[in-house]
Amino acid sequence: MRNATIKDVAKHSGVSLKTVSRVINREPSVRTETRERVERSIAALHYQPDPSARSLRSTHSYAIGLVYDNPNAHYVISMQEGVLAACRERGFGLQIHPCDSSAEGLAEEIIRVSRSARLAGLVLAPPMSEQPALIACLKAADIPLVRILAASEDPADGSTCVYVNDRRAAYAVTEHLIQLGHTRIAFLWGDPHHGSSSERFMGYADALKAYGVPLNRKLVLSGQYSFDDGFRRARKLLAVKEAPTAIFGSNDEIAAGVLAAARSTGLDVPWDLSIAGFEDNPFSKQAWPALTTARQSTSEIGQHAALRLMDLLRQNRDGHTDSSVANESFVPELVVRGSTAPPRSASPRAEAPAGDTDSID
Repeated sequence: MRNATIKDVAKHSGVSLKTVSRVINREPSVRTETRERVERSIAALHYQPDPSARSLRSTHSYAIGLVYDNPNAHYVISMQEGVLAACRERGFGLQIHPCDSSAEGLAEEIIRVSRSARLAGLVLAPPMSEQPALIACLKAADIPLVRILAASEDPADGSTCVYVNDRRAAYAVTEHLIQLGHTRIAFLWGDPHHGSSSERFMGYADALKAYGVPLNRKLVLSGQYSFDDGFRRARKLLAVKEAPTAIFGSNDEIAAGVLAAARSTGLDVPWDLSIAGFEDNPFSKQAWPALTTARQSTSEIGQHAALRLMDLLRQNRDGHTDSSVANESFVPELVVRGSTAPPRSASPRAEAPAGDTDSID
C-alpha cells in the first residue's frame, strides 16, 4: 500500500490542502474544530509529512539542524531524541552536526552547513550556545536559532533560549550532603568552557555559605566531564590526611569514576564516603550503590528547544519583523539514592539560615 499524501488527508477530512498545511505547521488561524478533524484524519491515515517535499513545494525550508560538541554520549543521544521528537511532531527534517567548539572558523563552518543543507534554523547546544561571538555571527547571517544553556535566570539578551538552572540544582545536592552531617565536601569541576561547570560550582558554594561551612579550595579540583578524570581526581583527594567524607562530581560520569576510585582504595560507599553526581544518566542507575544525583531531562530540554525554534520560524513566515518566543526554564530535580549517607559518628545539621541561599561572595 502506498503512503498517505496530504491530498488524502484533505479528502478524508473534507478541507482544502491549504488548511491541512496550516494544521501541520501549527498555524493559529485554524479553528479548533477544523484542526481536530484534520488531526483525526492524519492519525487514521498514518500520514507523515515529507520535509523534503514540503521544502521543494515551498519557498520555506522544513529542516532544522542540531549543533553540538559534547563527549558525553548519553547527553548527545538524549538531546537528539528530544529534537527528533519535535521534528516528527511538526513534520520537520533534522540534520545533526557535531563540531569542535574551539575550532577556528567555527562560525563560517556552521553558516556553510546551514546554507548548503537549506536549514530553516538551528538548535545550538552548549558550549556553542554560550559563545557570544558565535551567536553574533550567526545572527548577522540571518540564521534563526534557539540556544540551550546553563543559567540561573533568564539571560534576556534578545536571543531565544531554553535555560537550565544548574545552580539551584547543585545547591540542592550540596544541601542534601550538608544536612546528612558532611562538612568536608569536595567538588569536582567539569569542562571549564561549559557554562554548566561554573553554574554547578556556584550552587555548591552557595549552599556551603548558607550553612556556614567554610569553602576549602583544596577540596575543589578542576578537570573534565569524564569517568577517567573523576577517578584520577578522587584518588588524589582520598590520599590526603584530611580526606573528604563526601565528593560531589559535576556529572554522573565523574561521580562513577569517584565510585571506582573509592572501591579501589577499599572504602565502603556510602559509609566511608558519600558520592553525588549530576544529570541522572545510566551511570547513576547502574552503579552499585546507585548514585544520588540531580535529574536533568535532556531529551525534554531538546524537544522544547526545537519546538521554540519552529514557533520562531512560523512567526518569521507570517511576516512578524519583531519575532520573539518566550524563553523557558528547567530546574533539575534532586534524586536521593544509596550512594549518600551520614558520615560515621556525625549527626544531621540544622536548616540553613533564611534568606541566605542564592548568592556567593
